[in-house]
Amino acid sequence: MRYVRSKLRDDYQTGFSSDLRLRVTLIVFVLLALLITARLVILMIFQHGFYVALASGSHDVYNNLFPKRGNVYIQDSRTGEEYPLAINRDHFLVYANTYEITSDEMAEDVSEGLATVFHYDDDKKFSVYLQINKRDDPYEPLEKKVDEAVINQLQEKQLPGIGWKRQPFRYYPEGNLAAHVIGFVGKDEEGNDVGRYGIEGYWQKELAGSGGFFSGAKSALGGKITLAGWNFKPAEDGADILLSIDRTLQFQACEKLRQYTAEFKAQSAALIIMDPNTGAIRAMCSLPDFDPNTYNQVESGDVYNNTTIFTPYEPGSVFKPVGMAAALNEEILTPDSTFYDTGSRAGLCQKPIKNANGKVYETQTMTGVLENSINTGMVFVAEQLGKKKFNEYVEKFGFGVKEGIQLDSEVSGDISTLQLKKGDDLDCYGATASFGQGITATPLQLITAFSAIAKGGTLMKPYIIQEIRYSDGKVERFKPEEIRQVINKQSAALLSGMLVNVVEGIHGKLAGVSGYYVAGKTGTAQIPGLGGYTDETIHSFIGYAPVDDPKFVMLIKFEKPQRTFSSATAAPVFGKIANFILQYYQVPPTR
Repeated sequence: MRYVRSKLRDDYQTGFSSDLRLRVTLIVFVLLALLITARLVILMIFQHGFYVALASGSHDVYNNLFPKRGNVYIQDSRTGEEYPLAINRDHFLVYANTYEITSDEMAEDVSEGLATVFHYDDDKKFSVYLQINKRDDPYEPLEKKVDEAVINQLQEKQLPGIGWKRQPFRYYPEGNLAAHVIGFVGKDEEGNDVGRYGIEGYWQKELAGSGGFFSGAKSALGGKITLAGWNFKPAEDGADILLSIDRTLQFQACEKLRQYTAEFKAQSAALIIMDPNTGAIRAMCSLPDFDPNTYNQVESGDVYNNTTIFTPYEPGSVFKPVGMAAALNEEILTPDSTFYDTGSRAGLCQKPIKNANGKVYETQTMTGVLENSINTGMVFVAEQLGKKKFNEYVEKFGFGVKEGIQLDSEVSGDISTLQLKKGDDLDCYGATASFGQGITATPLQLITAFSAIAKGGTLMKPYIIQEIRYSDGKVERFKPEEIRQVINKQSAALLSGMLVNVVEGIHGKLAGVSGYYVAGKTGTAQIPGLGGYTDETIHSFIGYAPVDDPKFVMLIKFEKPQRTFSSATAAPVFGKIANFILQYYQVPPTR
């Protein structure tokens, strides 16, 4: 009996101990489960972003696929042959992995080897030595845009810790040629390539294309996990663009302009050549210019501005054919209509309006008004038209609005003074605008207006893009676009005849080309300043040839040349370039 009681007591104590251990074990497991759950909540919810980013280098795969930037081409407008103006060219970025440069002596040897290859002076060599002697940076960039020939020299030296990687860079094989037309590729705030100015800026989206991506997960051994949700979108390369610019005309015209800008000591210069039948721009020059390959080496960012579209100016006498075209078209005047010039016209402005140099021309025809560039004669023309009609034709010719050229930074010019006073009586603003003062226009607006006269009165939209070729094979072609009929063909023909007389007269004679009838107009415009007009001038000449079937219209402009009149600057330069153009297109003589 004693044994039985003892046995029961022992069994009870053993069972109690077992239950206690079980309960303790259960509690421990519950606590561990709670801790693990809490940790998972923290990892999966509160710190999810951090650990995804931390794991991306080892587990997740995400490779951005960068598109190739589109090329830009110019052409031979006679044959259609194309030449690259902007392309991508591979260079190398040289860098140091300072982890692998383990001593001062090794850093000294490496900097010495780099100095031999890159021709460092002592200061630069010491700077590079300090740069690579850190031992805490796996990536220290040293040189950009390194040619492959230099990389071959580095390979031969086998410098420890020095590596390189291939990178595409924008390259402009023609250098300064059409720099303001093409613009350049710079960097945005995040270091990404972005087009600036010209074609590169205006067509940034099309040229850049769109990036793709490749994402998913890989196993510990680096293999693809098929069911892990892999995604792939290929990059779309940028579009190629063909310009209407003629390579030979661009080079010849701009170099001639550069030569005479220096000779006349002009502050700046501009030139445009346009096909009046289509509106195609064949040459566009703006000086001073720059090399897009080294765009950051200019003295001022102002040099990036294309003055043919960005810098409006008071055009002066080259504007006179606009008012004359209106009077002819309204049949108010004819080329032989006369007026008597006293040399002064009072009553419209605070001061009497006078002719250049105070000249008096007495009885003159309308042809004589243009040929002698008589300011008071153009005031007479504007008075016959009335303010409303004069303003209407100024707007019809495209002044006061952007032409819509496919280039970055175009401005509209300003004709707002013509709307300041109500009524149809000519006021001072209308009177001075008749000879190109008190309003502003861009060279592009002026040449577009003259192109309308050359094309029988039809205003064409200027364009500089001929084709856009997308990476999927689609080609977008730009066709000539008529905007409106500004004047009728008869009025245009009469005005062209009057402008031929201008070229064959005293002021425009040097713009002529032997064997051809050339139409054109000179302009010597005073530059406005504080309190009135200064003695500094802008010289322009706009003309076209042959007058019966114009092959081109050309504008030439010099800012502040050290000569008195445009008849001695812009006119003769026009004549020299016009002679080249007619020979280039093999236009047979017409007289």
